[in-house]
Amino acid sequence: MNERKMHVMNTAHQLFMEKGYQSTSIQDILTYSGIAKGTFYNYFSSKNELLIALLTTLYQRIEKERDELLIGQDPANIEIFIKQLEFEMEMNRTNGLYKLFEEVIYLNDEAIKKIIKTRSLRFLQWVFQRFTEIYGEEKRPYLLDCAIIFIGMLNSHIRYYTMVYGSTWNIPGAVRYSVERISKVIEETAAAQAQLMDPDYFEQWLPHYDKKNKTFQQKLRQHVLLLKKSLKKDRNKEKWTELLDFIQEELLHTKKPRKFLIESAFSALAEAKNTLAAEELQNLKRLADSYILQLEMLEKRE
Repeated sequence: MNERKMHVMNTAHQLFMEKGYQSTSIQDILTYSGIAKGTFYNYFSSKNELLIALLTTLYQRIEKERDELLIGQDPANIEIFIKQLEFEMEMNRTNGLYKLFEEVIYLNDEAIKKIIKTRSLRFLQWVFQRFTEIYGEEKRPYLLDCAIIFIGMLNSHIRYYTMVYGSTWNIPGAVRYSVERISKVIEETAAAQAQLMDPDYFEQWLPHYDKKNKTFQQKLRQHVLLLKKSLKKDRNKEKWTELLDFIQEELLHTKKPRKFLIESAFSALAEAKNTLAAEELQNLKRLADSYILQLEMLEKRE
């Protein structure tokens, strides 16, 4: 994305936070960003399309930086999970996403509704995955229900704290309280073997979810995190990180991963052989190749 287009998006974002989405006109965006109307429509067909681009960019950045907090850490460490949640909620607040969400969810725009729905489901999937890493695979059948309960608690705290305290409410307190409560709920639910929703429902909600390889996502994330950790002193760290993120995104969130692009990314990463852990890179490539081959075989059977 070129700098001028990003400048327009940043300007619009600031106006949305200050005035509200519906109270901000395209003319406001033109005036404050200093661009002509023709330039705006060269970038975006409408204000709604600008909003979608903005939300996509913000969500991707928040997820990326949240996941990077796990680099070099034990996935089962609940304190890291708490830190990730605090980061995500603070980023949502800082970027005015809670207020923006409440304002645009009722707009009659299917594309906006879709991106918000997908974001909500991806967050649910992430919480479920982190619960599996923290509480163990044996509790997996009950962790989708518990993830839904947990997110409900967090969202209720957000709503009522904001109602009373505005934007000054205590995020760390709300996160830790909710995590401590859900830990007990998880133990009780697993002991009672009480299940309402099957984790395989993700296959219907998010078609890219891989129900046939339950450990695939965990292995993929672990390999990527270890490789990122080895890049700390590389001057091209940002370039290699973007390639690793692309591979992970393509494998996790694309129904049919583009094999030629993934192979191209691995070829580029080979240039970082003096920095990247060579064995770990090979492990990631083998995992990706195996996964793509499995998808191809399944497609032939169908």
